Amino acid sequence: MLEQSYGLTFFLKSPKIRNRSIRLVYLRITVDGIPKETSVKRKWDVNRWDQKEGKAIGTKEDAKALNFFLESLTTKINNHKTDLLNSGTPITAVDLIHFVNGKYKPFNKVLEEFQEHNDEMAALVITKEYAKGTHDRYITARSHVQEFIKYKYDKEDLEFSALNYEFVKDYDLYLKTVRKCSNNTSLKYISNFKKIVLRAVAKEIIAKDPFKLFVSKKTKIKKKPLTKAELKRIEEKVFSSERLTVIRDVFVFQCYTGLSYIDAYQLRWQDIKEADDGSMWIMSSRQKSKSDTDIPLLPKALEIIAKYKDDPLCKKRGTVLPGRSNQKMNEYLKEIAVLCEVFTVLNTHKARRTFASTVTLNNGVSIHVVKEMLGHYSVKQTEDYAITEQATIAREMKDLEIKLRGTDSFNSNLIKFLQQLEREFQELKNAQTRTPEASFTSRCDAFQNMLEKVKVMI
Repeated sequence: MLEQSYGLTFFLKSPKIRNRSIRLVYLRITVDGIPKETSVKRKWDVNRWDQKEGKAIGTKEDAKALNFFLESLTTKINNHKTDLLNSGTPITAVDLIHFVNGKYKPFNKVLEEFQEHNDEMAALVITKEYAKGTHDRYITARSHVQEFIKYKYDKEDLEFSALNYEFVKDYDLYLKTVRKCSNNTSLKYISNFKKIVLRAVAKEIIAKDPFKLFVSKKTKIKKKPLTKAELKRIEEKVFSSERLTVIRDVFVFQCYTGLSYIDAYQLRWQDIKEADDGSMWIMSSRQKSKSDTDIPLLPKALEIIAKYKDDPLCKKRGTVLPGRSNQKMNEYLKEIAVLCEVFTVLNTHKARRTFASTVTLNNGVSIHVVKEMLGHYSVKQTEDYAITEQATIAREMKDLEIKLRGTDSFNSNLIKFLQQLEREFQELKNAQTRTPEASFTSRCDAFQNMLEKVKVMI
């Protein structure tokens, strides 16, 4: 971005008291026709000043020293101006004067801006605006960018002006090859970094988003829930270890409520309320999205709640269920999967998918109702969880078959009935001579009208 015009001159400020030869040296910078000026904190004799050249006259040491200072200042200003141009930052006379006076705050570099963002997020974790896990992900994302900059450029940090399409493309390749990240994981890290870049655009550190031309597409992964049979095996399994029993119970509770790990971990008694009809509900808000969730408690969930009502750990934490870290939960669930002969990756999030598909949608619960219970903002989110089991497909097709058969049977019986009516009508006509004419004709007409209406209905 080039300015329309730029000028830099030094001059002696006219004193308030006339006939005073010693005056202050001033700097005037003009950008796009807008001038701003400031004192350079130096004084000089007007009789030894070249107003046209904007410098001291003579070869004495004091004149040389002043001219050297003014030349050095000019060089610093021009270098700063060049840096601003290279970063795509609009240049104003005010910004350049602020730089001269030491008031100009230099823009952060890439990793500095990333760190500033993470520090702000850490402060908001305390106020519960962000989850600690979200902050941790951005710490990891920054470390990946830092490693990439060192790997490719052998530098500790980069100016934002160095970011371009090639940088983003190479970073994506680095994540997939050097870091061995999957396509979807790579896109998540790029998305985290893009937030920092867009923040820099908003702060006018750079003029445009270098990610704009980077096109990416997530790999569609079909994350299946537990089947009804798998869930039953886990529910009925008797473990010799109390540790696995507790983990299994918390997991099954999630399967029958749809709560995420963190929401189940933080569930408190005040979140469980009695409805007008006497049923028990979970009425709380999701930790992740802050959306309200109202979930009726099914018998199996109520059974698990009752089991841990007097648990010492629950009482100590003030929670409904005994808590374990998500890492430990997932670690122990792998053991449970082996013992229950569940040949799929078992983790806490699979419970939420199992609730959405196996427990609710496959039992005829509307997807809109499931959306509300999961705390989703849109049905599209819920559709990602709606994986229909083979048994459900077979059941639905069986119902369709019965309906189609029923329709064919109805049509066949109706046709037979109409044929019978036609025969009876002919017999009625043949009996015309045995019935008074006026009455008989009226009955025939009514019968024929009714017959025609039935034919039209077919």
